[in-house]
Amino acid sequence: MTMLRRSRHRFLALLGTAALALAGAVALPGTAEAANILSNPGFETGSLSPWSCSGNLGSIVSSPVHGGSKALAGAASSSDNAQCTQTVSVQPNTTYSLSGWVRGSYVYLGVDGGASTWTTSPSAYSQLTVSFTTGASQTSAKIYVHGWYAQGTYYADDVSLDGPGGGGGGSDTQAPTAPTGLKSTGKTSSSVSLSWSASSDNVGVSAYDIYSGSNKLLSVSGTSATVSGLSASTAYSFTVKARDAAGNTSGASNSVSVTTDAGGGGGTGFKQAAPYLYEGWGDPPNPTTVMSATGIKWFTMAFVLDSGGCNPAWDGSRALTGGVDQTAINQIRSAGGDIVPSFGGWQGSKLGANCSSGRGLAG
Repeated sequence: MTMLRRSRHRFLALLGTAALALAGAVALPGTAEAANILSNPGFETGSLSPWSCSGNLGSIVSSPVHGGSKALAGAASSSDNAQCTQTVSVQPNTTYSLSGWVRGSYVYLGVDGGASTWTTSPSAYSQLTVSFTTGASQTSAKIYVHGWYAQGTYYADDVSLDGPGGGGGGSDTQAPTAPTGLKSTGKTSSSVSLSWSASSDNVGVSAYDIYSGSNKLLSVSGTSATVSGLSASTAYSFTVKARDAAGNTSGASNSVSVTTDAGGGGGTGFKQAAPYLYEGWGDPPNPTTVMSATGIKWFTMAFVLDSGGCNPAWDGSRALTGGVDQTAINQIRSAGGDIVPSFGGWQGSKLGANCSSGRGLAG
């Protein structure tokens, strides 16, 4: 029994070392911030343009939406999958990340002639993510979302193609003007609503990024937003920056300081728990909303597997940095919490079994 207990302690120590190493790895930011180069990505303009839908089967709806107040509805029929597309300029030999939130039976997201992904029949919005690399001479890409024949209406919202805009001598290098008139339009114990005046740009503003200090909290396509998952009775300072499709970012708006309302009862005692958070499927909750509602500060992120040759990846396929897992980790840490990586999972290639030594696993 003593020998088993010592072996277990040695294993936990090794796992803890690997967890700390991985936690440090996922905290490292990229060398440059990716920009969403799609226009009207959240359909907040109230029109389809510049999206184009087959059979005139696409429309803009106010419900159900994932973010903002509008979303795309595609009425797939027995003879038409209601494919909606947008063509954008891209750079050759460059990797792009495509993601979007969809709802409905057998909804597909992809790039024409390249990679795609799909989901079966989520009853709520589910995020699809796929990456692709452009060809040696490719300067444009057609992004699409569609349903499936005779499966009824699907919905799509907040579609994002992250990467640099098309290059060449005519590339856009002019940043938008800074937003003005930032103000708070409402608050609760866990959220603050903001609005501001629109920026101008030589081509067009594609998104507004909301910051608290140096932390980017969220991005929207309109001139208002609600920041949720905040702590009660806490002072926050916010600014907003405008961004165009080429990734040019404006200076910061004026700063506005807001103190959230006092929260209800429930006590402030220490809560010793780290519930699982899985970003690989379904419609996971916003971690900061959970933190605000429960007092939980830690989450167990699942699952770290091997992507080949002792290389860790979320679910063995999603990169440690730059994806939905990194976003969740940033949100948790910005709210004063942290994460514990979970190694393993129900299936897949286990990391420990593919590393040649304990030192390799820890690394």
